[in-house]
Amino acid sequence: MAARKKKAKRKTASRAKKPALNVVVGSKVKEAVKSHGVRCSGDLIEALNGKVLAMLSDAVARCEANRRGTVRPQDL
Repeated sequence: MAARKKKAKRKTASRAKKPALNVVVGSKVKEAVKSHGVRCSGDLIEALNGKVLAMLSDAVARCEANRRGTVRPQDL
């Protein structure tokens, strides 16, 4: 019997890791950008989501540093 050839797996282009949680509503972002008369890049929503998650993480750290259990607007 002839040996079977293994199929080579296709490698996809490495992409940046997407955040596990989406906190930004894409349609609302696009609507806000469009209201200014410009277009929205496809990567904008993902980048904005990453920035928002980073801001929230910093706010939580500040809250914990102040020994509070509630994140407040001044933590941003």
